[in-house]
Amino acid sequence: MVLRGRETELKELGELVDGPEDRAGVLIRGEAGIGKSALVTETAAAASVAGLRVLRTTGAEGEQNLAYAGLHQLLYPVRAGAAGLPAPQRDALRTALGLAEGTEPSAYLVGLAALTLLAEEAAAKPLLLVAEDAQWLDRASADVLAFVARRIETEPIVLVATLRDGAESPLLDAGLAPMPLDRLPADAAAELLDSVAPRLAPAVRTRLLTEAAGHPLALTELPSAVAELDGLDPVLPLTERLERTFTARVTALPAATRTALLVAALNETTSLAETLVATGSLLAADADRASVTRGAGGGAGPDAAEAGAGQGFVERGADAAAGLAGGGAGPGQAEVRGAGAATREAADPATADPEILAPAVDARLVELTADLLTFRHPLMRSAIPAAASPIERRKAHLALVAALRDQPDRRAWHQAAATAGPDEAVAGELERTAERARYRGGAAAAIAALEQAARLSCEPGPRADRLLKAAELAVESGRRETAERLVRAARPADARRRAAASRLLSEFEDGVREDPARVAELAEVARDVAADGQHDAAMRILWSAAMRCFWTEPGANARQALLDVADLLPVPDDDPRIVAVTAYVAPFERGETVLKHLRELVARTGADPEVDRYLGSAALQVGAFDLAARFSAAAAPGLRAQGRLGLLPRALAVLAWSRVRLGDLAGAVPAAAEAVRFAQETGQPFMAGLATAVQAEIAALRGDHRQAGALAAEAERAGLAAGARPVLATVQLTRGLTNLSEGRFEDAFADLRRLLDPADPAYQLALRAYCVAELTEAAVRAGQTDAMRDILAELERLDTPSPALHIGLRYARAVLDPCDERFAEALRADLAGGPAERGRVHLAFGEWLRRQRRVVESRTHLRTARETFDALGMTAWAERARRELRSAGESSPNRGPDARDKLTPHELSIAQLAAEGLTNREIGQRLYLSHRTVGTHLHRIFPKLGVSSRADLAGMLKTLEG
Repeated sequence: MVLRGRETELKELGELVDGPEDRAGVLIRGEAGIGKSALVTETAAAASVAGLRVLRTTGAEGEQNLAYAGLHQLLYPVRAGAAGLPAPQRDALRTALGLAEGTEPSAYLVGLAALTLLAEEAAAKPLLLVAEDAQWLDRASADVLAFVARRIETEPIVLVATLRDGAESPLLDAGLAPMPLDRLPADAAAELLDSVAPRLAPAVRTRLLTEAAGHPLALTELPSAVAELDGLDPVLPLTERLERTFTARVTALPAATRTALLVAALNETTSLAETLVATGSLLAADADRASVTRGAGGGAGPDAAEAGAGQGFVERGADAAAGLAGGGAGPGQAEVRGAGAATREAADPATADPEILAPAVDARLVELTADLLTFRHPLMRSAIPAAASPIERRKAHLALVAALRDQPDRRAWHQAAATAGPDEAVAGELERTAERARYRGGAAAAIAALEQAARLSCEPGPRADRLLKAAELAVESGRRETAERLVRAARPADARRRAAASRLLSEFEDGVREDPARVAELAEVARDVAADGQHDAAMRILWSAAMRCFWTEPGANARQALLDVADLLPVPDDDPRIVAVTAYVAPFERGETVLKHLRELVARTGADPEVDRYLGSAALQVGAFDLAARFSAAAAPGLRAQGRLGLLPRALAVLAWSRVRLGDLAGAVPAAAEAVRFAQETGQPFMAGLATAVQAEIAALRGDHRQAGALAAEAERAGLAAGARPVLATVQLTRGLTNLSEGRFEDAFADLRRLLDPADPAYQLALRAYCVAELTEAAVRAGQTDAMRDILAELERLDTPSPALHIGLRYARAVLDPCDERFAEALRADLAGGPAERGRVHLAFGEWLRRQRRVVESRTHLRTARETFDALGMTAWAERARRELRSAGESSPNRGPDARDKLTPHELSIAQLAAEGLTNREIGQRLYLSHRTVGTHLHRIFPKLGVSSRADLAGMLKTLEG
């Protein structure tokens, strides 16, 4: 059928099919019945003609609680290709789809596996992916599709998805071009109506056009109910009027057909065989009951045979049957007979005859192809159960329970739907369903099953346990509102469950949005739980509270309360958890102990990436930036391999922050960019803000002050939303660096001093001590040396072995009271891991020597500083060294742009991995891209850098790093 009024959309979709490499895809949005599916059908047909392979999946309301059901449908035709995937991806995908047993897969690893599989298939033949009714896709499948959409890039793959207006879906933020569908204009609406009902009386035609108001489904379906049009309440929403039209159409069907339609509507798949088996058992049971009634002399009469098989339809709108499509064999019944022949031959004796569906086909309610039964529109599917009585629906669900003997998860949901009150047996089945869903990585499906199990629980204890277990899964998957609702519903009565509830809600965003007073409350909870002998639970609560001490400032008393609980726990002092908690809570008071253990634990990196990740954060707190970089760099590969993209940006942000402080801008740039990307994708706005602030600091050090300002403002918006202190501290550090570079020393001092003011939102207990050199530089040039001496005295009283602090203190003493010995002392310190700090000392020493008219001596230090900053890419500092050298009578060659500056952070990351010898496939696995996308990026990178091979690339980057 020709689509009317959709020429613009068809043209856009046609262009998409013609050039799938150029765009990721389109998200078609509109109300129910607006024509989304018709557009998709036309697009799929055009794609097939153009030589694309079409893979489809369609969301169904009944499948929303079946993890990866939608993905299984999409990938089923290409499932054989999974055997060729890298082992971690293969195992994750097969486990998620229920094709094999394995450890619980990460959703992101499943997404990477799907991307790789699709990219391999697209290499042979371009692909069109179709996802209809995305609002009903199970969450796990929708997440994977969004993951793929973000990374299609240059692949010959295009995704077209449809979503009902007002519905939420991960696909909304997946980078798909929006295509909103409006109702048809008047002329197109008239053409459509005339094509489906050409002989309408003028008055009826006018009324139909008015009622339909350009709605395509209404224009095609309301004419069948034209005799009852006056009975349709114009106040009702159009979709409800359409549902009533479909209901009226159903009431005219034979009882057996109505029964089969009800079963099909409640069945979450399109399997004709399942529908016929369940329908057969239901009809047989009704026939047996009717026979018993007649045998007992009940005299039920002819209506008894229809009991339980459609009574609700008769009660609702039977008088609207006039004018509906009539019976008769016709082509529809012939199609049913053809499609059902094989089904009948192998059917169980109780299986219904497929011919009972022929009237529904003729009434244009369903379509049958091979072994598939599909409703012509979702509104038809939803109208049928709504019109049935509760007893009818219960019987249909129970019939499906019997038909799905070998599918425990679907059985459990139908059992639950057929259960009116508490039933511990059914609740137990749902809990086992939840465990299987969780095992396959389907957190949303597991949450739904546990919540339903809680509703059917007979006792308050198991009910609360199931809700809290669901809440824990919601926390792990980042669904705060769901977790809060589940915890409130649990209403835990005993201390153990109350502690669990308290801990769960405290784990969101590390408590950034909560009142800092909450830290002291958590300390009390941890103490009570520990006293009850639940030491692991107490440690988890303690860790959650300690994280708050990074993002917010709870005060000395709350910090001490946490330390007291940590000291009480029967855990060795070198346990990584205690080391990390202590670093967060008391980075200076316990700094010596923390550093001692960190230096011992660094030899064990690589065993557990999560442990490495939080030890990296611990090292950052105590100013051991070299250790922070080592732990975080060790954590990242393991987190990537495990698909733990929620933790990965945390490790990358710490890695980037530490590398910047160490002067390794080349290593910090890709780490910060990737941290931003993954933090945004995994819904961690404050971690994204921190990584963005690090990008701003890098820009300031490189002398790109405009970009630094823009990134700092972006990060500040994220940090101010809830007072995320590390974000705001890094923003102020960036502004201080920018003002220093531009000669606004008083502004620089004011910016940096904010980090040391406990009343300022940018104050962060640990980070305040790690910008002493910048603060001193600003103070001296702004004439604030007395104020700086007071600050220095305060910092010296911290009595901590923090490497970063002591580097800063030595620099500050030399600059505030300059002499040869103080500068020599600063240079004698171990600065092997901090070339930027050494360069800064040489610069300050050279400047002082020049002012002392020791010009020849000064040039050596200034030259060293210039060369150091040039090598590090710290343009602003290098230019300052050049200016000082010119004043000392020595010219400097202009520094040309670093080849790495020509690359985006994403390209730089790929280039560095390629230079290390990784293949495109290995790089793709690290960065969660397809290997074809990696190859495309390398083809762009080579000419930018003027190289032609990986060997040349490795040589160039090595030279630059030297």
